[in-house]
Amino acid sequence: MLKSLYTFRYFILVSIKNNLINKYTKNNLGFLWIILGPLSQALIYTIILSNVLAAKLPGVENFYGYAIYLLGGLLAWSLMSEIISSNTNLFIDNANTIKKVSFPKVTLVAINTGVSSINNLFLFISILAIVILTGHQISFHYLLLIPMAIITAILAQSIGLIFGIFNVFIRDVGQAVPILLQLLFWFTPIVYPISIVPDFLKTLIQYNPIFHVVDCYQQIILYNSLPNIMSIFIILFLTILFSTLSIILFRKAGREMADVL
Repeated sequence: MLKSLYTFRYFILVSIKNNLINKYTKNNLGFLWIILGPLSQALIYTIILSNVLAAKLPGVENFYGYAIYLLGGLLAWSLMSEIISSNTNLFIDNANTIKKVSFPKVTLVAINTGVSSINNLFLFISILAIVILTGHQISFHYLLLIPMAIITAILAQSIGLIFGIFNVFIRDVGQAVPILLQLLFWFTPIVYPISIVPDFLKTLIQYNPIFHVVDCYQQIILYNSLPNIMSIFIILFLTILFSTLSIILFRKAGREMADVL
């Protein structure tokens, strides 16, 4: 797989560029649509819930602390959910190309992940601007978002690839994943702080892999601190686990997918 990605690296880069150009240049607002969706969602939650939940954030004195907490969570969530969603339907959406053209199918996964990562980069830039405008202090800890984003993208890509393979053979998977993501969104402390969650639910949330990713982002962006070491180990373990599973499944099912499609 890695050899195929390296061999077709220029094809991947050009495809990412063309995908972004085709998607956004035909709109009047262009690349602004990358950030308008998540930011409008954050604005709605902030207006509705900030007065209720702002006081629930421990150790935060900034009046806009809740908004920054929310934006940090949405930054992590948008990267994971976009990569998982796009890769779930990847092979079905490109069925004709897969059947007619001989090329490594893994390049499609890399293109999808690359596009989503660039979208997330634009979102981060806009969030960083908002954080600075609110007077919130930023520090060198923000540099940790670079490796965090890379690990998060690999984890989401692996999960999305697994869903995408199963979706080829069981089409109900494509319908179930959006519902699963919606449930995970509300089961992850993004809109609300974990401090208001009952103790028995806190234990369950700890088993939610996305919680650890979101928590790391929030620790860096809101609290200017190092993420929890245990959360980092859990994320790395899950990344290795799902990456291994996705590679095994892809190698076993890759030849059969073209026939089923």
